[in-house]
Amino acid sequence: MVKISVLQHNPSSHLPARPGDPTPTQRNLDPLMHPFSRARERTRALNAAKMERMFAKPFVASLEGHVDAVSVMKRKPGSVTDIASGSWDGEIIVHDVGRRAHVARAPNAHKGKVSGLCWADQTRVLSCGVDNNVKMWDMRPLVDDVDGTGAGPSERKPMRVFPGKTAFQSIDHHRHDPVFATASNIVQVWDETKSTPITNLTFPTSVETITDVRFNASEPSVLASIGTDRTFTLYDIRTGKAERRVVMQMQNNSLAWSPTFPTSILLASEDHNLYTFDIRKLETPSQIYKAHVAAVISCDWSPTGTEFVSGGWDRTVRIWQEGRGTAPEVYHTKRMQRVLSTMFTADARFVLSGSDDGNVRIWKAKAHEKLGIVTARERAAIEYRDSLKDKWKMDTQVNKVSRTRHIPRPVYKAAELKRTMLDAQRVKEERRRKHTRAGESKPKAERKKIVVAEQT
Repeated sequence: MVKISVLQHNPSSHLPARPGDPTPTQRNLDPLMHPFSRARERTRALNAAKMERMFAKPFVASLEGHVDAVSVMKRKPGSVTDIASGSWDGEIIVHDVGRRAHVARAPNAHKGKVSGLCWADQTRVLSCGVDNNVKMWDMRPLVDDVDGTGAGPSERKPMRVFPGKTAFQSIDHHRHDPVFATASNIVQVWDETKSTPITNLTFPTSVETITDVRFNASEPSVLASIGTDRTFTLYDIRTGKAERRVVMQMQNNSLAWSPTFPTSILLASEDHNLYTFDIRKLETPSQIYKAHVAAVISCDWSPTGTEFVSGGWDRTVRIWQEGRGTAPEVYHTKRMQRVLSTMFTADARFVLSGSDDGNVRIWKAKAHEKLGIVTARERAAIEYRDSLKDKWKMDTQVNKVSRTRHIPRPVYKAAELKRTMLDAQRVKEERRRKHTRAGESKPKAERKKIVVAEQT
């Protein structure tokens, strides 16, 4: 006879004791042993990513006052709230971002466009324009007495005037000394106590117009400039000459030194890209940032040095993570026109943009960040959601929700067309590289084509 082995269970362990009683269940209270623990965590991460996009409302306010395009903005040293802005109608306004009010203004500072601004100290502002003048202003608030007995804003007079021979395009002040540099057809270094430049910095073969000039924050004797002949030049005011110079494929429109890495510099280019260079090795850029679909006009680093903002001809403001060349944060409105100037606030929480519709707009640096008081429980929940998003960032759906941005239709179509053109160019170069005979020159890699020549 065949012997059959069977499993026997005690009916009392899995059946109700009496008819109508609930069925007994076995439950392991250890969350790490739960069969659906990872599925639950992934769902929470996906919900956290969706909540971030749902609460992404970056626009804060608009600082009105200018009647023409806002060409330049500068933050006041030692202040979190005060910034100065200049426009194409020649007006300079000092804004209080916290109160969203005007602190001081000079309505007729220049005849024509204000092309450059910088703070000399806590109260003085240097401005330059296309009227061939550099002016120093005391921007402390004046009493606007309606009875006519006080000094109104329209009566503000410059403290000093430094006349030039050509139109000025940019200005920057030395970090410690009473010295500032201007950009016109040459780079000139001025002393605040003299009415003529003390040093003219030129390159032997330079015939261009200098469009931007900046002092290095860590080594203030080092200057950097960009010009209309596609050049990027480094100067040393101690030797009074240009040290190094590179010629790039396209013209650069703006430059900014990194606040945390003194040897790193950011360039906003006409070819829709941004580049970071290490000035010790100028043969190739250290990183290329691609997302704009038109010329990039302005750029500025966050005080933390971990991110920067750019504004372009495509009417968008983009916030980039340092070292990450794609997928930036994109800000736009229906009324905002071409962005001519961008800037981070001193606390790195807000971004300001000036466009040619005459508005200075305030944006949150993190679009989903809550403004106002955050309780301890809210802070704990925010940190938990952030850790979940970081843990599950490689998941397909979580990544898709996190990186998706809705952009205006013209920008989307332009990006689609640009992507098609770049893909075709990439295929063409790959075929040329594949079928080039041995010994002949092959197409260069993209990173090696940015710099055309380097001169010393």
